[in-house]
Amino acid sequence: MPMIRKSIVILALGTCITATEAAAEDVIITQQDKAFSEEEVTIKAGDSVTFMNNDSTTHNVYSRSKGNQFDSGAQGPNESMTQVFSSPGKVKVRCAIHPRMKLTVNVE
Repeated sequence: MPMIRKSIVILALGTCITATEAAAEDVIITQQDKAFSEEEVTIKAGDSVTFMNNDSTTHNVYSRSKGNQFDSGAQGPNESMTQVFSSPGKVKVRCAIHPRMKLTVNVE
C-alpha cells in the first residue's frame, strides 16, 4: 500500500474512533425541593448523568446497583457531580439524606 494511501486509511480510522468517543451523552438531573427532576431516565452504557443540587439543602446521591455503584458524598447547594454509567441494567439512585428521593437510570 503506498504511503499516502496508508496515511489516509490511518486518518480515517482515527476520525471514526474520535466520533465514537464523542457520541457519549450527558443527562442533567436537578435536585430541588428534596426531589430529583425526573423519576426515570434511559441512557446508553458509557453515558453520564450530572446531578445538580439546585436545592437549599445538602444531598448525598448514591447507588448500590451492581456494576454502577457510586456515592457522591455530601453535595452542598449549587454543587454538581457527574457519574458515568458503564454497565447495562436498571440502576436505582437515591439520596442518603432524603430517602423519598428516587431515580431509576435504565442503562442500555
